[in-house]
Amino acid sequence: MKTNRRCRALLAVSLNLMALLFSTTAFITTHWCEGTQRVPKPSCGKEKKTNCLNYSGNETANETNQNVVHYSWETGDDRFLFRYFHTGIWYSCEENINAAGEKCRSFIDLAPASEKGVLWLSVVSEVLYIMLLVVGFSLMCLELFHSSSVIDGLKLNAFAAVFTVLSGLLGMVAHMMYTQVFQVTVSLGPEDWRPHSWDYGWSFCLAWGSFTCCMAASVTTLNSYTKTVIEFRHKRKIFEQGFREEQNFLDQEAIKYFRERTEEERAEAGDLRLQCLHSCSPNRKMCAVSCIYFRAKKASDSSFSRRETWEGLHNTQL
Repeated sequence: MKTNRRCRALLAVSLNLMALLFSTTAFITTHWCEGTQRVPKPSCGKEKKTNCLNYSGNETANETNQNVVHYSWETGDDRFLFRYFHTGIWYSCEENINAAGEKCRSFIDLAPASEKGVLWLSVVSEVLYIMLLVVGFSLMCLELFHSSSVIDGLKLNAFAAVFTVLSGLLGMVAHMMYTQVFQVTVSLGPEDWRPHSWDYGWSFCLAWGSFTCCMAASVTTLNSYTKTVIEFRHKRKIFEQGFREEQNFLDQEAIKYFRERTEEERAEAGDLRLQCLHSCSPNRKMCAVSCIYFRAKKASDSSFSRRETWEGLHNTQL
C-alpha cells in the first residue's frame, strides 16, 4: 500500500510541476494569439528596395522634389502588405516593415476601455493561479518527502488537493476572460493594429495544457487521499470484526468452563451427601446439618479439601 501511495504522490507532483512550468511560460510570453495585419506599403528609399511603393522610378528626384505629385501603378492588394504579429497578456509585438526586428506595444493600452477591467481581472486570476499552483506543489512535496506519519500525510494530501482544484478553476476563468478581451479588441481595437487574420498560438496551448495538468494532478491527489482512507477503513473493519469474533469465542469458552465447573461441583456435592448419609450415626439429623455446613464451606472456599470435610464430619459425630 505504501509503495502504491508513493507512486500516486510522485505522479501528482510531476503533473503539478508541469502545470506550473506551462502556466509560467504562457504568462510571460507573447504568443497567445498570432496572425497577420494588413498595412499599406511604405515608400521605397535607399535602404528599402522591396515590399515598397516606387512612384516614379527616379529615387533622386523623389528625394529632392518633395512637392512633386507622385503616381503609383499598383492597385488593390498590391498596395498593401501583410505583416506578422503575436500577442500575449502584456504585450503585442508586430513586424517592423521599415527596419529589421519587431516593435511591441502594451496590450493593456490596445484593449478597449470597456474591456480593461476584465483584462485586469484576467491578469490577477493568472497570478493567483500560479501562486496556488506553487502552494499545492509545496504541500505535495512536503507530504512526499517529510511527512512523519500517515495521518499527517493525509492532511497534507487533502490541503494540496483543495489548493490545486482552486488554482485550476482560477486558471480556467483567466484563460476564458483573456480570450474574450482579445476577440473584442480585434473588432474595436485601434485601426493600425486590427488583424486581418489570426489564430491561437503556442502560448495559448501551453496555458490550456497547464490547466489540464493541474486538474489531472488534483484528481490524482484526491484519488490517493480517498483510496488511502478507504483502505484504512477496510482494515479497521476487519480488525473490529476479528476482535468481536475473538471476544465471542472467549465468552463461549468462559461459559463452557463455568458450566462444567458448576456440574462438577454439583456432582461432588451429591457424592458427599450420599457418603455422609451412609456413614452417619443414628442421629441422622445432626449428620445432615453437618453435611450441609461443610458442603457450603467447600463451595465458598475452593481450598477446602475433601480430607478436611471428612475430618469435620468425624469431629461432629464425636
